[in-house]
Amino acid sequence: MLALKIIIWIFFIIIFYAYLGYGILLFILIRLKRLSGKKKKLEVKGFEPEVTLFVTAYNEKDFIDAKIRNSLSLDYPKEKVRHVWVTDGSDDGTPELLKEYEGIEVYHQPLRAGKIAAMNRGMQFVKTPIAIFSDGNTLLGKESIRRIVALFSDLKVGCVSGEKRIFNKDSVAATEGIYWKYESTLKRWDAELYSVVGAAGELFALRTELFRPVEPDTLLDDFIISLRIAEQGYTIQYDPEAYAIENPSVSVREELKRKIRISAGGIQSVIRLKELLNPFKFGLLSFQYISHRVLRWTLAPLGLLIMLVCSGIVAAEAGFFNFRNIYIWLFWGQILFYMVALFGWFLEERKIKLKIFFVPYYFFIMNLAVYLGFARYIRKQQSVNWERAKRS
Repeated sequence: MLALKIIIWIFFIIIFYAYLGYGILLFILIRLKRLSGKKKKLEVKGFEPEVTLFVTAYNEKDFIDAKIRNSLSLDYPKEKVRHVWVTDGSDDGTPELLKEYEGIEVYHQPLRAGKIAAMNRGMQFVKTPIAIFSDGNTLLGKESIRRIVALFSDLKVGCVSGEKRIFNKDSVAATEGIYWKYESTLKRWDAELYSVVGAAGELFALRTELFRPVEPDTLLDDFIISLRIAEQGYTIQYDPEAYAIENPSVSVREELKRKIRISAGGIQSVIRLKELLNPFKFGLLSFQYISHRVLRWTLAPLGLLIMLVCSGIVAAEAGFFNFRNIYIWLFWGQILFYMVALFGWFLEERKIKLKIFFVPYYFFIMNLAVYLGFARYIRKQQSVNWERAKRS
């Protein structure tokens, strides 16, 4: 039983650290950093390089007008923004509709080979020093380009991530919103400490000269592209006021589809970025990468299952209702948590909106997605041609 108890506490610490402890440690580290010196101010006056707003789109006909209007209204000199769209595989009239708009460059081929293939092909048409990537179904904040560009005035910055925001209309949106707010806080602190560990695909930018074509079967293009730039010695910075906003998934079940493919891509990324696991070579970047990303895609979800099984065995040995034993409390605490998550699923199925039950349910879905994503990756069932989650 001693071995099982040790395993329980090891995974308890890992799980706590992955989801909460790292955030607490980050908070402490950046407070210490602020005490140790002044934050460097960027000299951005007059810094307005040419940029390319790069969009890969597959069958986005219904959203084209809103996206184009939004793109053309952004606060940046119009003559310094090129608009490049790659619409490979679209067969709903998307490329034809785009060509009706003045100033929009459209590059299309009938074959659908996935987003990363479209990005690899489309980057040959980018001639500006900075490329800004955005999804076809997201709207950008008015100052997004200007705020992103400002961070590139620091020559050590190779990539900049914007923020993903969710329209808050219901419980699903609120749950996604809570998660993304927490993630945004961690990204802000990561950037202040040293570097963000991965950009948001909805909105991120890079120095064009640093882009390298990515393997065509890559599942998380934004993550791989940005961290390979970080591997070159540059930092990934972050501005939450440069944002892309989109509708939430229509249900948590639809959100699970997205989480599964992200998890499959996460496992693939951990393997392909294995050099980043070496803190002797990458130092602080490795620490941030392992703490913020790797643990959530590997040991933390695994630990949830192992901890439940081990604490169940220990509880059975001690007597399930012997509440003088801390392991009994730990076991029943887990059971209660999963019961609340199950009740959250029950309410979700019946369209009943009680936010308090959606947080445990959403947490459970996030970790279930890792198991399902791992299985999909091992079986090579995750295509680069993702089935998009339905949005409300």
